[in-house]
Amino acid sequence: MRRSDADARIADEIPAAERISMASNARARVRFYDERLNRLYELIEDIEITMMTTRRADGSLVSRPMATQRRSAGAHLWFVAREDSRKVEEISHDPNVNLAYYRDRTREWISVSGAARICRDRSKIRELYEPNWKAWFPDEGGLRDGGPEDPRMILIGVEARSAQFTKVDRAATMVIGG
Repeated sequence: MRRSDADARIADEIPAAERISMASNARARVRFYDERLNRLYELIEDIEITMMTTRRADGSLVSRPMATQRRSAGAHLWFVAREDSRKVEEISHDPNVNLAYYRDRTREWISVSGAARICRDRSKIRELYEPNWKAWFPDEGGLRDGGPEDPRMILIGVEARSAQFTKVDRAATMVIGG
């Protein structure tokens, strides 16, 4: 029996009212998730730099400043990096990362835990590309010109799992996903 036949048989066994309830609950979970994610974007809005923490092969932690790129499908948060950087090696070894944002003006901070992945998709790089990236990718001739086709350029996509933050008057924890 093909899987789709089995799924159809199981769906037929669930009363229609219960199927509607299950669909309604699924929509509510998606809405709740989207609300939490939008709240995260509000919290980090206008904070250009985060400290991204990764784990080295020896278990030690290392943090470095990274510029958060604009919101785009495929990951909750995007960052540009050099293909030959240590952080790429560290993420390949252990995808768990922490992103620490801080707003000096209000003394508010946001700490995001998530899973990172390396993205070499040229169409996504072209979509997110900003000319100021050339500061990290100096012209070395040929395709290594700091443009969106530069082979040194990759993206790091982070899927947020949870976030902790302080507002001036309180601290809170927010779980992003299930």
